[in-house]
Amino acid sequence: MEYGPLRIFTGNANPALAQAVATELEIEIGQAEVTRFADLEVRVTIKESVRGCDVFIVQPTCTPANDHLMELLVMIDACRRGSAGRITAVLPYYGYARQDKKIRGREPITAKLVANLITVAGADRVLCMDLHADPIMGFFDLPVDQLPARPIIASYCRSQGFGGDDTVVVSPDVGGVENAKQLADDLDSSLAIIAKRRPRPNEVEVIETIGQLEGRKALLVDDMVDTAGTLCQAAATCLERGAAEVHAVATHGVLSGPAIERIAASALKSVVITDTVPLPPEKQLPKITVLSVAPLLADAIEAIHEDRSVSRRLAQSPIRQQRMF
Repeated sequence: MEYGPLRIFTGNANPALAQAVATELEIEIGQAEVTRFADLEVRVTIKESVRGCDVFIVQPTCTPANDHLMELLVMIDACRRGSAGRITAVLPYYGYARQDKKIRGREPITAKLVANLITVAGADRVLCMDLHADPIMGFFDLPVDQLPARPIIASYCRSQGFGGDDTVVVSPDVGGVENAKQLADDLDSSLAIIAKRRPRPNEVEVIETIGQLEGRKALLVDDMVDTAGTLCQAAATCLERGAAEVHAVATHGVLSGPAIERIAASALKSVVITDTVPLPPEKQLPKITVLSVAPLLADAIEAIHEDRSVSRRLAQSPIRQQRMF
């Protein structure tokens, strides 16, 4: 099915990323006003016609997650009622993804609830990056494209001298082994795993380390950094096990609460994240490097708009990087 012109809109979650995507696509970002009523209800006005258009709404549901999720839902509804031809929700960061299953009785599966809300609001498809758990794609009864940030991160790591026998890629928990293994393969490096348990949310306890770290550069890899407790404890563990130095890479730099203070005081020599979540000036540290995913998102959006294979388009596209600071 053919759709009308490509349109990019954004709320208040990450307008800089949305603008960068529009620039990559060589189009103007759509005119939308996303404000609040006096009682803080979300107010959206789409200030141009979207009738028949192929609309992409770039809106990570990052902090404050509830506000940005509501903005996304209202923008989807506004475009649907404006007779958009197709609406794609572009979520570089999918909030509530950690609540993807029931561990105990009477717990919600909030990741599924959010998927239902996006569907009922009127989205036709979803584009996201590095979901916390792959099964979340199955929560949608819509087409879902998930993009990996790993090619961008691996390319940057190689440019910084990581790879080969002197580097070991470390998964800070058992759940992230597959992601770490893929990065290790990209860098032709070995793999190590830190087994841990969580006695309480946002608290970790290391049980054992599997793999050889002595004398090597340890490269911790995770999908997100929230309070940085896991990351900083894993870095200390790597040094205790004989690593020469410790670095970290992650897709989503959530960096909540004491994260910045922990990273600044930690044994980590560098931390590489992407701009799926905006990094305000007060959280910028010399040891934190941000890579832009705008080229990756732009390539995927263009492929979807042209009804071409997203995975094939990405495989054929050169990896471009942008160091933000």
